[in-house]
Amino acid sequence: MAKRIRGFAKKMRHEPTDAELAMWRLLRDRRLARFKFRRQVPFRNFILDFVCFEKRIVIEIDGSQHASSVRDAARDSILVAEGFRIERYWNNDGLQQPSAVLEDIFAKLAGR
Repeated sequence: MAKRIRGFAKKMRHEPTDAELAMWRLLRDRRLARFKFRRQVPFRNFILDFVCFEKRIVIEIDGSQHASSVRDAARDSILVAEGFRIERYWNNDGLQQPSAVLEDIFAKLAGR
């Protein structure tokens, strides 16, 4: 893994967006049904916002620039080939409806 990617992930952990910070407060320390999540995880040439390796699920909290991103689609197909499921939520949902996002994530974790 490139040193540049690891450095960027570390920087992102220290400078999260408001939506990422709000979501991290809900996911950290096994707060969601004891599932362990990590944040801003370097994986191959990507940085995953949140990942639960036990359930192979990636949670992305994104802004509108990701609405129809070709790069995101290519990245998602690589992650799916590695056995991950990707769940995307908008920044606004993470900030304005965090409990609804958390319930949705829990349902997907429990269903797998």
